[in-house]
Parts: sequence; structure tokens; C-alpha cells
Amino acid sequence: MNLRSSIPAAALLASLVLAPASAPAFPQEPSKTGIAVNTVPRPLEGIEIVDKRGTQLPKDLRFRDQEGREVTLGAYFSDEAAGGGKPVILVMAYYECPMLCTVTLNGLNAGLRDLAWKPGKEFRVLTVSFDTRRDTPAAAKAKRETYLKAYGRPVDERGWDFLVGDEQNVVALAKAIGFGYRWDDKTEQFAHAAGAFVFGPDGKLSNTLLGIQFPERDLRLAITEASQGKLGSAWDRVMLLCYHYDPNEHSYVLAGKQFMKAGGTLSALALGAFLVRLWRRELRKPQDPPPTDVA
Repeated sequence: MNLRSSIPAAALLASLVLAPASAPAFPQEPSKTGIAVNTVPRPLEGIEIVDKRGTQLPKDLRFRDQEGREVTLGAYFSDEAAGGGKPVILVMAYYECPMLCTVTLNGLNAGLRDLAWKPGKEFRVLTVSFDTRRDTPAAAKAKRETYLKAYGRPVDERGWDFLVGDEQNVVALAKAIGFGYRWDDKTEQFAHAAGAFVFGPDGKLSNTLLGIQFPERDLRLAITEASQGKLGSAWDRVMLLCYHYDPNEHSYVLAGKQFMKAGGTLSALALGAFLVRLWRRELRKPQDPPPTDVA
């Protein structure tokens, strides 16, 4: 066996195992040098969802609910009767959106219908419009009535509110949670991303569920995780030790996949180290003298 030629092969194997299976679903924020670590295609610039988990929601931002009442975001996290706040699921959607917002809200509504917990009791849901020019409290009320009817169960006070706001407050909210959107003059509609933002009772962003489908299991685990142990069964908490949210899969997946990837990486590195050791040992061996010619 030619050990010298085996070293590049080992390096190649290690590089294949170490290479990511796919690009991260969350684009990275620009670094201090102004260069993004993970860029997006130019047509999609500005409409992606940036990972802001752990960010504190600005609770002093002001909006109007479906009844035209002025509310602050902080009001949805305070619950004196329950001895503290509740987790909040927040979706950014404008009420005249012809497609993506409706599909996203339909996906959320389907997951909520399968969930044993109710909005307003164990958690809250907020839908906030980012169309500051056209959406009004009346539009928010009509949209809310549509979705509460589709939900089919009574919703407690402030259980699922639909809000509108001015440009300053909406932009501040979107920037804080990493939600990108952009007005398109040609279609007179917004280009935007899709997802649901799950906050803990303290107003910190716990997780961002990407996509337009939100299965009951993902919602339950996300709310349990955000509740900091106040919600969910013992089994749910055990599941959170085995599952984590994978933004590439748009779902909670077994952590075993990560263990398998880590194991494969370690195996490749161990193989490379073993071959390097053999190669060095071979170099240290005394070389046999070249054969002499026999007359």
C-alpha cells in the first residue's frame, strides 16, 4: 500500500463528511466588515428571515387592534391573573395579500385546530400587518372574524388579535424579529418571507418556525420550549431533549441526526490521523541499502 498517496484520499474523505448537507436556512446578518457570511440571490435580498433567536421584543411598540384600541406589544405578555405572561406566536401578514399571507395563516390555523391548548389560555397569537398604508382596524377585524370562524373554538380575550400600525412601529418590529419584506411597484404587492415567531413569556424570541405549514407537534414543542417549563407534559420535555428545530427541515427533528453527523466527522478525522501516523512511522523506518551489482 502506498501510504503517501493515501493521505490525500483521507483528506478528501474528511472534507466530504465535514461539508454541510445544505446551506443554512437562516441567512447570516452582515458582519462588521459589511460582508454577509451567507448571501442570498439579489432578487431575494431584503425579504429573507434572519435568525434573531434570543432577541428581546420591544414591548413599548404601539399598534391598534381589530377594535381600533391602542395597544402595546407588552400588553400581550402581561397576565397578572395567571401570575405571569404567556408564550406568544406572532405572524407578520398583511390583510390584502393575494397568496402567501393567506397560505401562512391557513397553515397556522390548521395546526392550532389540532392543538389541545387554546389561544388566550395557555398562549396567545398575534397577527401584525406590515401594510401601513392600506390596512385598517376594520380590515383587521374582518380578517380576524374569518380565522376565528375557521378555528371553530371559542378564543379567550386577547387570545388571537389582529393588529395594524404606523410605519415607524411596524418597521421597528420587523427589524427586531428579523422579518424582511419589500414593496413591489410593478405588482403593487409586498414581496416577503413566511414564518411564525414564538416568544417566551418574558418577550424573548425563543424560536422561528419557517415556512407555511405548522404541524401540531411543532407548535406544541415550540410553545413548550418557549414557556420555560411552565407548559407541556413530562413527555414533551423529554422530547425536547431528543428533538430540536431544524430550519432546513422546517420542523423539529431527532437530534440523533446531529449525533450521526458528528460521529461521521469524528470517524473521518480519526481515519486521517491514523493514516498520518502510519505514514510518519514508515518514514522513520531505516531504509534497506540498495542492492549491489553482482559481477
